[in-house]
Amino acid sequence: MKTESNQTPTHDSATRDPSATGFDTLNQAYSAVFTSGRMSIGLVVPLEHYPSDSRPTMARHLERAVLADELGFKALWLRDVPFDVPSFGDAGQTFDPFVYLGVLAGCTSRIALGVASIILPLRHPAHIAKAAASGDQLSGGRLLLGIASGDRPEEYPALNASFEERGTRFRDGVDYIRRAAEVRPCIDNPLGQVGAGMDLLPKPCAGRLPLLVTGGSRQDPDWIAQHADGWMTYPRPLQAQASVIADWRSRVHAVSEYDKPVMQPLYIDLVDNSAAPPQPIHLGMRLGVDHLLAFLQALEEIGVNHVALNLRFNQIDIETTLQRIADDVLPGFS
Repeated sequence: MKTESNQTPTHDSATRDPSATGFDTLNQAYSAVFTSGRMSIGLVVPLEHYPSDSRPTMARHLERAVLADELGFKALWLRDVPFDVPSFGDAGQTFDPFVYLGVLAGCTSRIALGVASIILPLRHPAHIAKAAASGDQLSGGRLLLGIASGDRPEEYPALNASFEERGTRFRDGVDYIRRAAEVRPCIDNPLGQVGAGMDLLPKPCAGRLPLLVTGGSRQDPDWIAQHADGWMTYPRPLQAQASVIADWRSRVHAVSEYDKPVMQPLYIDLVDNSAAPPQPIHLGMRLGVDHLLAFLQALEEIGVNHVALNLRFNQIDIETTLQRIADDVLPGFS
């Protein structure tokens, strides 16, 4: 049975107010990346072309992260991929996300650092809370924590975890992470108990971690609307995405006094011809920069607040691509 903390939370629902961005006031990253009615642009690491191999080289990865920061991209997004599963075909950035966050925090200065997403049922929430709050503190409030239930069944037996019970463990993990941010929390949770004056340090910069739920994560949509600080969803045709976002906002407004952001990824292969029309690729498009700008503007109009561009299939030099997007696309967005 869950018990209430004997301390007042540092950032509870009674004291939070929507900020000038139209969303809740959380940490620096949340306010910089998410603005109601507007959209910002980020990038998924690794920033390299690796279309046919599950494992990127990670060549020049820090140099490119610094370039993305200097060019004004709003966020870098990592993934939590414990194992390179052959059937899935993507090992992410290969480095542990929290270790990598620490390195990125040290070599960048403004760009938000996000994880899309930590597989919550495969890690103990105390470890997640401590690592994420550490990254948030070390980066000056630039952390965004995406969380998911996981979609690779092969990983669960490798970590002696139950794939069938991942939805329940996900909810318990969210509760544990939220309570761990309180001062000397009293936690009575199926995943662990904390009491007798114990505390988990450090605390997040703004008193709580921005938690962004990915997809359904084996939860009821109303639960996500109530407990998440934002929602990560998958690319869809514009009309279908507009309907999904409208449903999300309706559920949020039913349980919250403030809005909550929506973000999505988008794979792109940006070609030399700026007027080249879109052609479908995996979870995205091959197209010229003019059509990329138009498509992103259409996403902004239907309520997407952040797009994380993935360059895995991009055939043009990565530095050239980043510069072109910075020159021709970023000025049109927050």
